[in-house]
Amino acid sequence: MLHLIPASLHRQLYRVAYWLRSKWLRLRGGEVHGCSIIARDDAGRVLLVRHSYGTGRWAFPGGGMRRGEDALAAACREFAEELGCAVTDPVHLATVEEEFHGARNVAHIFTGLIDGEPVPDGREIVDARFFAPDNLPSDTAPNVRRRLALLETKAG
Repeated sequence: MLHLIPASLHRQLYRVAYWLRSKWLRLRGGEVHGCSIIARDDAGRVLLVRHSYGTGRWAFPGGGMRRGEDALAAACREFAEELGCAVTDPVHLATVEEEFHGARNVAHIFTGLIDGEPVPDGREIVDARFFAPDNLPSDTAPNVRRRLALLETKAG
């Protein structure tokens, strides 16, 4: 049903919803649950995305979990919704706690090889590119390097 909304309007609605949610979380605090995937290609590069809302910095794809939703199922759902492809043999790297707009974000981090060509949905995700882990763009979200360290720890 949401695909019936023009993409430009949908992006505006994401920005408004993000702003409202950030204000609500600052007032309420509490805990939110999210997930993200460090998707790699055959060359070892990692996939980063730019959201249509927030800071506009490069980040890993992912999002919020529905109440009672399994973390892996949520990560795979978010990835498919945002990029139209999948990740093969996802592996759970860690569960971390981070501050998110005044609330505690419990983030489940997964990794796997990308299966297909990522195509941004043009609504929530406006750009998606692969980067070598040692050559990330300067405007990368702070948690990207912390999460990449989890991948290096798991590999080592």
